[in-house]
Amino acid sequence: MKTNILFPSQHGFQSGHSPYMSLLSMQDRISSAIDKNEYSLSIFFDLAKAFDTVNHNILLSKLENYGIRGTQLKWFTSYLDRRQQCVENNGKRSTLKSIQYGVPQGSNLGPLLFLLYINDLPNVSNHLFFILFADDTNVFYSHNCINTLFQIVNVELNLIAEWFQANRLSLNLEKTNYILFRSHKKSIPPAQLELKINTASLAAVDSTKF
Repeated sequence: MKTNILFPSQHGFQSGHSPYMSLLSMQDRISSAIDKNEYSLSIFFDLAKAFDTVNHNILLSKLENYGIRGTQLKWFTSYLDRRQQCVENNGKRSTLKSIQYGVPQGSNLGPLLFLLYINDLPNVSNHLFFILFADDTNVFYSHNCINTLFQIVNVELNLIAEWFQANRLSLNLEKTNYILFRSHKKSIPPAQLELKINTASLAAVDSTKF
């Protein structure tokens, strides 16, 4: 079964429909910024064990907020509840322990539940455009002034970091990076400009896997 779902928001969209939609949206944004002779930043977030760290209580609370209540909410509660796991090493198996976090990977519902879990992330920013596809998250912003661009994005990144912390998700800052797009008409930005999350500088790259 394919997951086909779109959640429009004020500042971007989340798509569980196709990665091509995410790629086309990003391409359109970059092309539009270049046509306007603007700098544009794309930040590519890497979530550490994203599917494994989903908090069940927070997820169920969000599902209820989206209108999934009564029997339907009990279905999801039952789906997540009483799951157990163990570790086997060199022929020895540990005792079973209850799983308090995470959504089942390899299932049809796993990516959808994670998408619902992060669906309200774009609400933290009035500036950034968000593209969310399962656990691949990236944001986009453009401006004709390079200094203003970095200043605004740095402020918004702090808000994003607070959202991740409140929702018990961890960013892998070593693998989170950004690309600065510009036309040949725009000057190369000064080296002292940085993007930071919680005082940690993000790496500027020429290419990334998206």
